Amino acid sequence: MAITSFDVARLAGVSQPTVSRALRDSRGVSTATRRKVREAARALGYVPIHSGRALSTKSAGRVGIVSAELSNPFYPALIAPLHDGLARAGYRTILITDKGDEPLELEPLIDGSLDGVIVTTSERASSLPGELLRRGVPCVLVNRSADHVEVDRCVPDNAGGARTVAQFLLDLGHRRIAVIGGPEATSTGFERVLAFREHLARNRFPVPDEWVRQVPFSADAGRESMLDILRYEPTAIFCANDALALGALNAAHASGVRVPQHITVVGWDDIPMSAWDQFSLTTVSSSLDSMAFSAVELLLRRIADPSAPATELVVPPRLILRGTHGRVAQSS
Repeated sequence: MAITSFDVARLAGVSQPTVSRALRDSRGVSTATRRKVREAARALGYVPIHSGRALSTKSAGRVGIVSAELSNPFYPALIAPLHDGLARAGYRTILITDKGDEPLELEPLIDGSLDGVIVTTSERASSLPGELLRRGVPCVLVNRSADHVEVDRCVPDNAGGARTVAQFLLDLGHRRIAVIGGPEATSTGFERVLAFREHLARNRFPVPDEWVRQVPFSADAGRESMLDILRYEPTAIFCANDALALGALNAAHASGVRVPQHITVVGWDDIPMSAWDQFSLTTVSSSLDSMAFSAVELLLRRIADPSAPATELVVPPRLILRGTHGRVAQSS
């Protein structure tokens, strides 16, 4: 498996952006940190790729990012570090929006104007990654996986994170637990809900089917789902992303249900809004910066070596404890 700056960051005990800055001798990195990063890089045999343009004399100097509409705050939070990482490698970013309700126009991705494509939104059965590979366009998936195609990808540990949340809620004493998941057609929606329910079932507290909603990853869908689920009087709700969770909090407020006194809400992604005082959302962090910079590295390596075996990088999740969880004894 290829060594990446994500591995260097883990060994050095710093963030991935710090590794990038240290290896480029950027200002703002202390001498001690720079030394620690370089020692970790040497120990792992890591060799950074500093410039995408130097990789090919036919470089267009542009990389496309396929994203869902930016009304979902997750995508701006992911695209910003993708853009920064690509800019440091000498690339301009072209944003291609996938509206989901109509076929994505393939021509701008394969007409030779791009050196590669990073796909941030994809369904499990999507043909886009396979089509890009078939056309010889370097492609990396970030946050999402596609079935039946060998493609570079950087993804969160969806199953591991979901099991962590499930056990956390059980440890708080919750037994009446509902789920607002994303679309089953996406790897994030499918894997998180499946692992969460399986963990609860193994602990003899299965989630009834009627307590599960698999809906679009949006605040509106989270709000509508929460309003519907509240009639079952759950004490905790796991939402498969923060947009859903913010919508659920909105519904709880509108219904006079206090969080966390009456119900616990846990999200996923740790988007910047989730830390705002009015939300203070307990959530799972997949480190969007780490995923973004790993995806950029994978793309640079793919451009440099189109025939290399596909690489999958799995980012370990971390539970961020804020103000929307409580012990079941608080519910009344």
